[in-house]
Amino acid sequence: MQIEFKAVKRELQGSSASRRLRREGQLPGIVYGGEAAAQPILMDHNELFHLLKKEAFHASVLSINIDGAKETVLLRDTQWHAYKPQVMHIDFQRVKAGETIHLKVPLHFINGDECPAVKTGGCIVAHVLTELDVECLPSNLPEFITVDLAALEPGDSIHVSQIVLPEGVSTVHHGEGDPVVASAQTPRGSVSAQAEGEEGEEAAE
Repeated sequence: MQIEFKAVKRELQGSSASRRLRREGQLPGIVYGGEAAAQPILMDHNELFHLLKKEAFHASVLSINIDGAKETVLLRDTQWHAYKPQVMHIDFQRVKAGETIHLKVPLHFINGDECPAVKTGGCIVAHVLTELDVECLPSNLPEFITVDLAALEPGDSIHVSQIVLPEGVSTVHHGEGDPVVASAQTPRGSVSAQAEGEEGEEAAE
């Protein structure tokens, strides 16, 4: 179900106006992109503060109702107060149904406690990445991507290329090869780690 929230057009702009609006419990923001001009907006701070706690709000196509007119958008940027739990400004980008979008999607790891690396190998599974850069059409955007750790063995790693992606979704590469997503690591001081260390010393001799 698509997340929908309300906003109104913001007429007053500038630092002093924004400070006053924040004191009144309002959150200034902007909607930009597409063929339409950028639109300054105002939202209820508490409503957006609670929406920002939802993982899906950060990785979903959203519906914003501005004075009765709905637009399809993505959350693009959030500015927070330096030390208070207060959102200072928020940016949304318009999207079109037939245009490819680029977004970071959270990773959900499953079967970590059941994999051989943990169950019999005494390893700790390190989540090296917690989100993945993807591109797809808005209709194909997943709220999250599942990483199945069921077959992870001691010393093994799972790479981006091994993740099963939803249909219509592809990863965006930044020239970093095939990054590690998760790895099974033996805790320092464990019997396995000590054995590996001893084997290394014997090989050196």
